[in-house]
Amino acid sequence: MTNSTENPGSFPALRTIDLRGTALDHAALKASLPRPENDFASASETVEQIIADVRAHGYATLSELARRFDHVEQQSTAVPAAARSQALEELDPAVREALEESIRRARLFAAAQIPAPASVDFGQGATVTQRWEPVRRVGLYVPGGLAVYPSSVVMNVVPAQAAGVGSIALASPPQQEFGGLPHPTILAAAELLGITEIHAMGGAQAIAAFAYGVDAATSPTDTEGIEPVDVITGPGNVFVATAKRLVKGVVGIDAEAGPTEIAILADANATPRYVAADMISQAEHDPNAAAVLVSESTELVAAVREELEVQVAGTQHVDRVRAALGGRQSAVILVDDLEAALRVCNAYAAEHLEILTSDSTAVADRVTAAGAVFVGEYSPVSLGDYSAGSNHVLPTSGTAAFASGLNVLTFLKAIQVIDYPAAALHEVGEHVVALARAEDLPAHGDAVIQRIGG
Repeated sequence: MTNSTENPGSFPALRTIDLRGTALDHAALKASLPRPENDFASASETVEQIIADVRAHGYATLSELARRFDHVEQQSTAVPAAARSQALEELDPAVREALEESIRRARLFAAAQIPAPASVDFGQGATVTQRWEPVRRVGLYVPGGLAVYPSSVVMNVVPAQAAGVGSIALASPPQQEFGGLPHPTILAAAELLGITEIHAMGGAQAIAAFAYGVDAATSPTDTEGIEPVDVITGPGNVFVATAKRLVKGVVGIDAEAGPTEIAILADANATPRYVAADMISQAEHDPNAAAVLVSESTELVAAVREELEVQVAGTQHVDRVRAALGGRQSAVILVDDLEAALRVCNAYAAEHLEILTSDSTAVADRVTAAGAVFVGEYSPVSLGDYSAGSNHVLPTSGTAAFASGLNVLTFLKAIQVIDYPAAALHEVGEHVVALARAEDLPAHGDAVIQRIGG
């Protein structure tokens, strides 16, 4: 039986889940872990209607929703080339330099991910080959909301370009402050990367527009419309995540990237101020962000709570951070030992998992479920958010148990090529006929017999 307490009097109702002395199986362990209340069921009804309206009415719906949600008047979603170039010209030089370095590192890592073709020779000239081809067109989503995410432009675009995708479209919510265009820093990042098709649209309607396309005839000014894509990627709120879930199958998607989360596996040797700082760094994203500390050391936990008291008071987004750390999705999880801590972390399957333990590299090697693993005290999650070279579009809400972070393979598809000459078909043909008859599909066998006799 697990014990959960709200810790009144300590930093702000960051609850403790005490798993010491328990022997939970995997299912029970997963059920005991803190999770946000992502109400996909209630969001689905709203999102289904938005998708249906975008499909039926195109730009009229996009314009109406931009007015309702973003408070902007919109004739077209397309961002003019002049706005992109102006945004880059006016970009803070320090931010430009940081983006360029992020792009450089991301490109190096993406290039290393490109898979080689595979081929097997079965004799008699028979070969089976697997080759990789990029998808034709992709739609990349960059959120707006409480923060600005030019880094998400980099994370989405670079692996798509490395994969060789020929047509890349990007969407980000229109901003009233910037005349109905996306934030200029997002436009500048896209311009740095050579992206010329950018749409000022956000939320579930952007996902619908990418999945099904938008007819130019529904716009009073746009003569090109929005062509449907084959894959949609990028993080977003519950409505974006729900929309991606609903259009999956019509298009491919990356993982369902919802509110951010960090889990930290730390032992008594960890530095409390680093642990607290890293929890705060992710909590400032969103009141629904999750921060989870897993440890066997009650002394470390007490010291981290003290650090949180000090550091949260001095952070800019204090209300947002307090809401996130005080939410049901955040907690301290006490365990008996390192083995138990690893079981918890593998069951939790965090978007971001930090390992702050003795021999952290060896511990990290035993992690089997996480979007990204950050090893040691000098590999904080914020490094991966911007400049490590890794990708920060990662699976959340436990989906890292089966899903991967955004990478080059997201934008590639494997094609198998079978090339058998007559001699090779003769060699294996009787086996094809036997299996076809066993499955009561005799015409399958007959297709071979027509070629080899028998």
